[in-house]
Amino acid sequence: MQWTLVIPLKPLARAKSRLSDTAADGVRRSLALAFAQDTVAAALACAAVRDVAVVTDDVLAGRELAALGARIVPDEPRGGLNAALAHAAAAVRTLRPEAAVAALNADLPALRPLELARVLDAAAEFPRAFLPDAAAIGTTLLAAAPGRELLPSFGPDSRARHRASGAVEIGLGAVDSVRQDVDTGEDLRAALALGVGPHTAAAAARLPGAAARPVSAATPQTGGPAPV
Repeated sequence: MQWTLVIPLKPLARAKSRLSDTAADGVRRSLALAFAQDTVAAALACAAVRDVAVVTDDVLAGRELAALGARIVPDEPRGGLNAALAHAAAAVRTLRPEAAVAALNADLPALRPLELARVLDAAAEFPRAFLPDAAAIGTTLLAAAPGRELLPSFGPDSRARHRASGAVEIGLGAVDSVRQDVDTGEDLRAALALGVGPHTAAAAARLPGAAARPVSAATPQTGGPAPV
């Protein structure tokens, strides 16, 4: 099964506000775009991925991500993350009604195509499935098989809400790069310890040394280096 991934990205000026204690505003916006660029590039390099649709109204992000090969879907509902994802999934299925669709976070800068393929292959066994984040509280990927609605419920405690909605939790090990989203400085250091893509590496180089230093107890790398 090949998947269409829908990736949401809020306007860069408002993205990654919890990194404000780690990065100045200009660098924070650069990091948010870099995370999305490395996420999209890795997703498009994954054998299980047919294509990628990014739902965003940010002009710069749309231009940069389209240059990587993503389709840009305007956030017409402007009703928040879950409304944006539902809208993008509907746009995909307007063109291909039987598409297998998965929502993927835009802040996975260490994403490895082989690990993503393992997660998507596992998701293909169920009508709906999700992968919890590294903190085991949120969700980084929610998948819906052909003919099934995505029914996204991202936000606080989304792991519990997706499980309550009937989605099956994917319990794979050694897929750290698909689970390591970045909201805080500590998350960023953990992603850097895994090995990030080139856009994030360049943006993180603008951070003060301590802010960019990987955490000492970060998850070990699996699956080889991030895509370059």
